[in-house]
Parts: sequence; structure tokens; C-alpha cells
Amino acid sequence: MNTNVICWFEIYVDNMERAKQFYATVLGTKFHDMPSPDGSDEFIMSCFSNAENQGVSGALVQMKEARTNNPGNTSTMVYFPCEDCSVEESRVEKAGGKVHCPKMSIGEHGFISICLDTENNTFGLYSMK
Repeated sequence: MNTNVICWFEIYVDNMERAKQFYATVLGTKFHDMPSPDGSDEFIMSCFSNAENQGVSGALVQMKEARTNNPGNTSTMVYFPCEDCSVEESRVEKAGGKVHCPKMSIGEHGFISICLDTENNTFGLYSMK
């Protein structure tokens, strides 16, 4: 299991090409496009390419109304690594948070849960099983 505090981040964007150009210029990074987990054209991901990411990586994500419909109205989300995200998910409401999207498959990449903390911040839980 990944021992970093976070394992993945997403930066939600309205215009993928404009965002890639911005981060490429500012950070000197390159991107590689990923196929959409749901197979649609309304969900576009482009991963940061960094050989020295030390186990933490992320992507720019463009999906219809992601920023306006995001429950915490955040434009960036971090994912915390878990053995089985349903275990941590089961603790969220007891701790005063809310489960926005229960554990779901992201295909060959594993599983995620999307939750809100007590301050209405959105965060993700990630596991391979």
C-alpha cells in the first residue's frame, strides 16, 4: 500500500487544452491523456507526467459541470490511500461528514469513494480492492 498521506489529486478545469498549456508553462511538465473510465467524451483526464512523483500523481479533469456541481465547490480534490476504501467510508458519517458517492469501481484502476468532511471539503478515498 502507498505510504504517502495522499495518493492522487485532481484539478478540475473548464478547458483542458488551456489548463495543460498553463501547467506545462508554469511547471515545465508534460501530460499524457487517459481514456475516460466511463467511456464518454464528457469526462476527459490528462495526467501529470513526472518520473519523480514519489508515488503521488494527479490529473487535470474536465467533466461537464464538475466545478459547479461539486458538493464542496472545490476545484481540487485529494485522494487518501486505503486498503479497502469502504472501511474508511463507513467511518465518515459517524465522524460528522457525509458520503457523497459510495464506493465505486474505476475499472482496472481500483475503487474510490467521494466524501465531504465537517467543513464541507470534498475528498476521495482510494483502494485497489
